[in-house]
Formats: sequence, structure tokens, C-alpha cells
Amino acid sequence: MKNQIPNLLTLSRIIVIPALVLSFYIDGPVGNWLGFALFAFAGITDFFDGYLARSMNVVSPLGRFLDPIADKLLVAAALMMMVAFGRISGLAVLPAVVIMCREIMVSGLREHLAELKVPLPVTVLAKWKTTAQILAIGFLLVGDASPDIIPSILIGDVLLWIAGIVTVQTGYIYLRTGLKHLD
Repeated sequence: MKNQIPNLLTLSRIIVIPALVLSFYIDGPVGNWLGFALFAFAGITDFFDGYLARSMNVVSPLGRFLDPIADKLLVAAALMMMVAFGRISGLAVLPAVVIMCREIMVSGLREHLAELKVPLPVTVLAKWKTTAQILAIGFLLVGDASPDIIPSILIGDVLLWIAGIVTVQTGYIYLRTGLKHLD
């Protein structure tokens, strides 16, 4: 049973996605805060699934496969819904598109390199990108439901642009590394 806990946490991130999507259809602050709570819950499970798998020595092929997929699905769903509902609009759509395109490119690159038995380790810069991206999504999910003293939308937009810029940098680094192994 203990070897299933990390995988169940990972699966819970995928299961949260429909509820996150539905939160956009709840008018007013309740919908915003519910979306944020679901996204925060998913973020917490993302930390604990890997931590528990390593600390209990139950890292599994299923977990290694599902973890990045769950992350990308969650981020993609949140970004797409925020664009669809106007919480990300105007020029701020550009970093959202860059983030999604980079995720698809890196996933494809990792898959191809895995066939060649070439690892593509996560860089420290990519971890910073993820942090900025997660914080941006959190602030934008709360949006105008935040207290007046916290400019949640402005903070989210700035962090989204930072994440987008770092996304281009990390995408380039991964692509440059991967191209060395492509003939």
C-alpha cells in the first residue's frame, strides 16, 4: 500500500483538473478562490508525491511517467481556462502561449532522447521558471477576488512574463542540448 501513496497523489492532480475547470463557471469570488484552492492542493501533492516516493524508496516507472504529465495537464488547463475567461488577455497571452509551446517541445524532446537513453535533467533555471509560473497562475486564479491591498492581477501578469522569458531561455538550453543527440 505504501508504494501506491505517491502515485495516488500524482493521480489526484489529474483528477483535480475537471474541478478546476468547473470553478471557472462559478461566478464571483467563490469561483476564483475555489480554483486557487484546487490549484494550491495540486501543488502540494506535486511536492509530496516525489518527496514520499524518494523517502520511502518507492519510486516507480508509473510515477516517473505520470508526474510530468500531471504537471503539464494542470498548467495547460489553468492557462487555457484563464485565457478563455479573460483572466489572461491582451499581450499577457503571449507568455502563456510560449509556456505551453515549450512544454510540448520539451516533452517531445525528452521522449525522443529517452529512446536514445540520453537523460535531459531539469536545470536550476527550469525550477525557477516553474516557481514563477506556479505563482503567476495562483495570483491570476485569485484575480480580482483578492483583497484590494494585493494587486493580484498585476503580480500574476508580471510573474507570467518572467516565467515566459525564463521559459524561452530554458527551452533554448534544452533544445541546444537535445540537438547534439539528433542526427
